[in-house]
Amino acid sequence: MPMRQRIAAIAFSAALAAGAMSLAPVAQAHELGATSCYGYANSYYKPSGTYWLPAGRVFKTSNACADINIRPNTNRYVKVCFEVDGRQECQANYTLAKAGQWNVIARNVRDGARFAFEFRSDAKSTGSWAA
Repeated sequence: MPMRQRIAAIAFSAALAAGAMSLAPVAQAHELGATSCYGYANSYYKPSGTYWLPAGRVFKTSNACADINIRPNTNRYVKVCFEVDGRQECQANYTLAKAGQWNVIARNVRDGARFAFEFRSDAKSTGSWAA
């Protein structure tokens, strides 16, 4: 290989490696954010016969998560209702929360917001939530 081509190949490889290394902290920061949020996850049990979790009460968001997330053990349609001035204000649409994975149901929620999950079905549901 001529000298110019070798130098160009080495320079290209170095630039590619530097670019990959500069992306690593971004990926790690994203994973750490998710890990710290989900590290505070709570398990839940919603009995059959009710659409609400928690039934007759509310949860409160923390500063660990920017979003309200749910990880059901079976696919479930869910929406979030916020307590505002003593009444519930619910999202217009349900979100399909897929089983065994984290699903964002409400984004960019302020710390200390009071909320409940409303399920489209009154079937029993178990899983985890983080907010």
